[in-house]
Amino acid sequence: MPKKLLIKDKTTYAGNMRAGRQIRSRKLTTAVLVAVIPVFALAGSEISTGYNSYGYPGLIDMPVATSRPDGELAFSSSHFAGQTRNTLTFQITPRLSGSFRYSIIDNYQGGSTLYDRSFSLHYRFLDETYTRPAVAIGFNDFLGTGIYASEYVVATKSVGKRLRVSLGMGWGRLGGSGGFKNPLSVLSDKLETRPVRNTGQGGTVESAQFFRGDAALFGGVEWQATDRLKLIAEYSSDAYPDESPFNFERDSQLNLGASYKIRPGMDLSLRYLYGSEIGVQLTAALNPKNPASTSGREPAPPPVLPRGALSAEELNWPTSEGQQTTRSTDLAQALRQQGIRLHGLSFEGSTARVEIENTTYQLEAQAVGRTARVLSRRMPTNVDTFEIILVSSGVPVSELLVRRSDMETLGDDLEGSWKSFARTSITSPVGKLHPIPERYPRFDWNLKPYLTPSLFDPDSPIRADLGVQLDATYEPAPGWELTGSVRKKIIGNLDDASRRSDSLLTRVRSDFNLYEQQGDPAITNLTAAYYFKPGQDLYGRVTVGYLEPMFGGISSEVLWKPNNSPFAFGVEANYVKQRAYDQLFDFRSYEVATGHVSAYWDMGNGFHTQIDAGRYLAGDWGATVSLDREFKNGWKIGAFATLTDVPFSTFGEGSFDKGIRITMPISWLTGEPNKSAYTTTIRPVTRDGGARLDVGGRLYEKVRPLQKPALQDGWGKFWR
Repeated sequence: MPKKLLIKDKTTYAGNMRAGRQIRSRKLTTAVLVAVIPVFALAGSEISTGYNSYGYPGLIDMPVATSRPDGELAFSSSHFAGQTRNTLTFQITPRLSGSFRYSIIDNYQGGSTLYDRSFSLHYRFLDETYTRPAVAIGFNDFLGTGIYASEYVVATKSVGKRLRVSLGMGWGRLGGSGGFKNPLSVLSDKLETRPVRNTGQGGTVESAQFFRGDAALFGGVEWQATDRLKLIAEYSSDAYPDESPFNFERDSQLNLGASYKIRPGMDLSLRYLYGSEIGVQLTAALNPKNPASTSGREPAPPPVLPRGALSAEELNWPTSEGQQTTRSTDLAQALRQQGIRLHGLSFEGSTARVEIENTTYQLEAQAVGRTARVLSRRMPTNVDTFEIILVSSGVPVSELLVRRSDMETLGDDLEGSWKSFARTSITSPVGKLHPIPERYPRFDWNLKPYLTPSLFDPDSPIRADLGVQLDATYEPAPGWELTGSVRKKIIGNLDDASRRSDSLLTRVRSDFNLYEQQGDPAITNLTAAYYFKPGQDLYGRVTVGYLEPMFGGISSEVLWKPNNSPFAFGVEANYVKQRAYDQLFDFRSYEVATGHVSAYWDMGNGFHTQIDAGRYLAGDWGATVSLDREFKNGWKIGAFATLTDVPFSTFGEGSFDKGIRITMPISWLTGEPNKSAYTTTIRPVTRDGGARLDVGGRLYEKVRPLQKPALQDGWGKFWR
């Protein structure tokens, strides 16, 4: 037989075999669905939305139009055929979710292992009704290198309580299998062709690709078999162009899966993918709105004591200096038992002016309410008004006038919360503070564990150090703070990082691994700061010393923040010098003047946005835009992006600085009142462009929680 004919016959035979496998796979899928659905037709509960293998709301690989609960934060890890996707997803609003994904793909395009970072957005713009499905739109990998770049529109409709179907159309990666001419091309011929993506360093938005090129249909069925088990079948339009046939044979567009709820917030999924592969996924989710521990474990507040219940001895207020000192000491002790520090005490007529510092409660309104309760029990009968001053770093921020009669009448009122707020005057304080003699000087120290993670190093994607940190604070007088922190590593592998920076800019951040290798023990900060109030709505700060692990010098700031305004403006100016890698007392030669003009907006419903424009540590000029969502219990989840005059090619991988920051309050875990929190920032890559000084004690977060908008949001805790 001729050689060419033999080869042709072998090719034909292989094609026939593949076609046979595809037919058998489709038959298997149909058989499983036919067998399974009747078995569970009488079982199960209302269907839930799951996370697909890309980590956003979906089926197995494909998306759905429904959403997860508002505020949920989830981490998912999926694996099949040499591909691992680790995704962090946040349900930003009830309709909008955002995902950050770190993927590891072996044998990428038949070559080496690829480590890829990408973002996704999923927005539900129509809710499901009796006659209409929910409809959502999504964008995948719109900031990364684009290997998952795709757009989609998907509709999802429930059929009863346990069955749900989805049908959608995808472009880009999701238009690669079973594709056809873009129906949007009726609007413009340009939409028929999808431009080739210029990946470059990644991190750029290729909007010219959106909804262009071939489109393809996808869809699926979800069946909530029991309270814990959900079965899924989908028709995928993902062609896996860079992974197949290098990692697996794609014999079918049908996928089957089962998802089992191990416990609330944790699901395990097993999948049969593309007619040839087995996949697995583990998802763990939490919601900041739902505490991990039972709330309300703090001691009950003291009951309000009506003036008629006071003894004859308490009717008379001592007049001598010694007697007044004794009474202020007693008041300080009573407040201390409630987790509140008495800063000052004075009287004017029938008004008691009490200065407090909240050292315990996430919401300042709770500290105010407990203070008012204590005052109702400690003040003589001639005191009609409690003037409560909220103090931060020795600076008065807010003045609340609470009538004693309101405390006596509203304590048991079912609508006492909003009524007490309506009757409380909240303004900016006027006049000087009157600290009690024992308030200054004051020395505090704290020994606690620390955890420093490092993510996305291709040599070792997850690194971390665990150790102990000693913090100390000395306050010699109002407004003055001397602080310092020393760390000692106990265990960890951050110092194992071997990669060296290839930055074309001054290496103000990209040499972070050298600081980790040589800084043990390390003085992370050692500063002297002065906080002051130059005007009624103005706040000031000057800080000198070792300001952060990598820089020391002088930092100054002025903030304008009216008490009843959602807006604020600030100016910060710094002159700093780079610290030595050992993070002790020496400096390197590099020094720079840096600073920013900042605008802040409290958007309501817990959302805050901030814009900082100015000069960064590497000498580049630009601006940072931040958006954060803050929950009433202290959780904060947000994202930021910085664009400067540094060209993307000079910045390097990632093109510009961006990241996600998460703050988790300790009280959320323990259920006990505590102002401590763990904060981490997740950056896809750490480079030198757009790097800002990380000085502590910035004014906005010291002032804002103590002012009227934040007090109003948390006033539900006033009586707790």
